Amino acid sequence: MVDPNLTAILLGLVIGFLMAITGAGGAILSLPLLMYFFNMGIKDAAPIALLAVSVAAGLAAVIGLKQGIVRYKAATLLALMGVLIAPLGVFLAQKAPSLWLQVIFTLVLFYVGLQALITAKSSNYLQDTLFITQPTPCEVNPATSRLFWTASCTKRLLLTGSAAGLLSGLLGIGGGFVVMPSLLKISNLEHRMIVATSLTMTSLVALVGVVSYASYAVIDWDIAIPFVLAAFVGSLMGRLLSQRISKFQSKLTFGIISLFIALIMLLRLMTSIL
Repeated sequence: MVDPNLTAILLGLVIGFLMAITGAGGAILSLPLLMYFFNMGIKDAAPIALLAVSVAAGLAAVIGLKQGIVRYKAATLLALMGVLIAPLGVFLAQKAPSLWLQVIFTLVLFYVGLQALITAKSSNYLQDTLFITQPTPCEVNPATSRLFWTASCTKRLLLTGSAAGLLSGLLGIGGGFVVMPSLLKISNLEHRMIVATSLTMTSLVALVGVVSYASYAVIDWDIAIPFVLAAFVGSLMGRLLSQRISKFQSKLTFGIISLFIALIMLLRLMTSIL
């Protein structure tokens, strides 16, 4: 029998590494991996997944702040709405049947995986052409390198933060998969700034989700501690290697893994229903 601590460490390393090279996208894989390898329910795995997300994303956020690439005002606004809405998501998760939560999560994972594959080749083109030639709600002032804070920009950021917070609390995921494509669509920020800003918001919202879940149930710290520490180390390893991995490679890998896990979850759901 495999040592549970060793399993938690190996899983944490994988998740931390994926988060570092995909910009928080890999966080969504924490939940199904914990459920599968430790035979956990979604409500038991969610706080552990969120804690790992908070720690690993927090590391990247601190590095981003030191490098000056975090748009801290945008991150604050996103995090504010996420922090306010995340407890509502946790509350709804406690009331909803586990089966329906797993169905929702599987559909979300399928969507995220497909989006990763679709945008793998086109991301550079979109970032370099579309968002430069067409006006966006959150434009950067070329003279000051700061965002123009228009009503449309503020509204979009508020809605994005709310959606990320709700899904983070409901499904035990970071919410980065909501924030990153939204910022790509509504702003002309550099990709590295979008990643850093998304991770900053994700870290704060995930931490609030952990606290909210802790008020409803006891967290399995025997699994949580090695998993979270390993995710932290994995994120450090990922940052060292991220420069050698192209966006296409990271998105393609993440998309394939996401769809594979979503397919397994779907088959398990169909088996349990039938």
